[in-house]
Amino acid sequence: QVQLVESGGGLVQAGGSLRLSCAASGSIFNINFMGWYRQAPGKQRELVAIITSSDSTNYVDSVKGRFTISRDSATKAVYLQMNSLKPEDTAVYYCNLRQGFNSYWGQGTQVTVSS
Repeated sequence: QVQLVESGGGLVQAGGSLRLSCAASGSIFNINFMGWYRQAPGKQRELVAIITSSDSTNYVDSVKGRFTISRDSATKAVYLQMNSLKPEDTAVYYCNLRQGFNSYWGQGTQVTVSS
């Protein structure tokens, strides 16, 4: 089994920054990729950013140039640096790990951006 624990969410004013962290533990052998998703109230969960085992990254258009995903392969952690935050970034952010045919999720961390 794989466990993911997110941290770093909170309340910030528009234009501010937050850094999310996700620590992975358990039976991890061959990570395909790790990523961050978010879900705002009344909306579907959407992909925010992913990073592969070869450090290729991809972002949803709405966060390009503002968010940066990174990882530490030694500690199996993934991070999301969020700058120039906007009220529309308000959501619960979830860490995701894909290993083979399995997908694992963290419990989520709330990010609230006030205008």
